[in-house]
Amino acid sequence: MNTISIIGAGIGGLTLGNILKQHQYDFTIYESAPEIKPVGAGIMMAVNAMQVFDQLGLKEKIEKAGNKIHRIVIANESLKTISKTEILELETKYNSCNVAIHRAELQKILAENISSDSIKLNHSLQKIEKKENYILDFENGNQFESRIVFGADGIKSPIRNQILKTGTIRNSGQKCWRGLLDFDLPEKYHQEAFEMWGKGKRFGFVKISDRKVYWYACINEKSFGRYLEIAEIFNDFDSLILQIIEATANENIICNTISDLTPIPKWYSENLCLIGDAAHATTPNMGQGACQAIEDAYIIGKLLEKNKDFNAVFEEFQSIRRKKVDYIVSTSRTIGKVSQWERGNSIRNFLMGMIPESMHQKMAKKIIELEM
Repeated sequence: MNTISIIGAGIGGLTLGNILKQHQYDFTIYESAPEIKPVGAGIMMAVNAMQVFDQLGLKEKIEKAGNKIHRIVIANESLKTISKTEILELETKYNSCNVAIHRAELQKILAENISSDSIKLNHSLQKIEKKENYILDFENGNQFESRIVFGADGIKSPIRNQILKTGTIRNSGQKCWRGLLDFDLPEKYHQEAFEMWGKGKRFGFVKISDRKVYWYACINEKSFGRYLEIAEIFNDFDSLILQIIEATANENIICNTISDLTPIPKWYSENLCLIGDAAHATTPNMGQGACQAIEDAYIIGKLLEKNKDFNAVFEEFQSIRRKKVDYIVSTSRTIGKVSQWERGNSIRNFLMGMIPESMHQKMAKKIIELEM
């Protein structure tokens, strides 16, 4: 029998594995994919996540594999700055900086730091039942018994659906393409995460390694013909954007609908706890989805330092984390709507530009400060 099972080897599940390893717990991570090689997209590890990786001894490795980002810029279609958030002061305070990285690179670093015996690939959870312990049935026919179960199995979490029987996935009405390419980005953008706001659409890009650039393009689904090419939709944006889109091979572009999870009343049951998207999936507008899963793992680790009773830890974990994740889910949803207004954009941009730098700093600090 397994003492601890983690379902899902995404960034949250792998971070939790690293934290349990640090606390000398035995655990097994079950992952549905045949290998840890997610479809390629970039991801931003904000200062809160990087502080956790620092404590795991992985900060420098991640910084080396990615690209340090010192400011976040919002601009209009012609690359004219609307607002700018400088992170340098916060980087100094927390001894960590934002790192843009290929998702697959990050998962590889996290997985390599755990014994390969602890990760079982090709294990897609079909059914979970609570008897004296939890019985885990996998699609490949394997069955395991486990005393403690962590659901790090994403927004569509089978564990949440079968055990907690709760959670409504909300469609934001927005569709997002994400692409990856080798591209010589002008030097002034090398240490920036850049997002451009247009009418009912936006485009973001960031350098994630020496040559690689990650970009995303979001639209209001109802306002754009289903079969328009991305380049057609963004033809009123600066020519740099069209160059980036046109230089990206089709197989390096993925497309998803943007969704989040309506806040659920409880993230845990007896000897079982959800983390990350399974508990509180958010839209990607604040770049905090994976970062919040990492914070979840960190808080569980901190609580286990002073209490070995997992059920008491799960209860306290939710009470510590609830306020912050609810704030991020609702704020992120609002940013998604505002950034894709279809009318009054010049007023929106003007008002955004009037917000003092200190306010942006205050919001950034609220997000990146760890709660313990």
